[in-house]
Amino acid sequence: MIRLLIADDQALVRGALAALLGLEPDIEVVAQVGRGDEVVEAARASEATVALLDIEMPGIDGIAAASLLRTQVPGCRALIVTTFGRPGYLARAMQAGASGFVVKDTPAAELADAVRRVSAGFRVVDPVLAAESLAQGDSPLTERETDVLAAARAGGSIADIARMVHLSEGTVKNHLSSAIGKTGGRNRADAVRVAVERGWL
Repeated sequence: MIRLLIADDQALVRGALAALLGLEPDIEVVAQVGRGDEVVEAARASEATVALLDIEMPGIDGIAAASLLRTQVPGCRALIVTTFGRPGYLARAMQAGASGFVVKDTPAAELADAVRRVSAGFRVVDPVLAAESLAQGDSPLTERETDVLAAARAGGSIADIARMVHLSEGTVKNHLSSAIGKTGGRNRADAVRVAVERGWL
């Protein structure tokens, strides 16, 4: 029996996934959470063997939760199921240790099969997304540029961003300038938009 944990911040989606997958004879939904920072504790307590993780959740996102599962609950494999089918997200999820990545409009039978394949130790990736990811390549942003752009996403001045990322204002300006060039954005807001659309943030 596959012991499944479902993590999604939308109660309706979480309930629908639980109801659909709970109908499968070999899948038992043993836990449901609405926050990313509840995933590890729930996986431990329920002895889940597969965690179905949304990307955008409060606390921490599904990609960060997958990384924590890999190190803290290695017996629980992560399968990302998201509305946001962006190549950058796929690359980040695989680097974080997720065993699979599918989009939410995947038919129920295919989703159940993805859970089974991940449980059996295989990697499962949406084929269209895999092709797009290969064509696009990895994020050109450095870790610091990513941090600075993520802070810029919330708005605020250069001084505000500098405080958030613990860097000098001059260093923040340099990182923003570099990130704008690498994304092809016209300005800071456009660079953030491009990075979000490509799943780099």
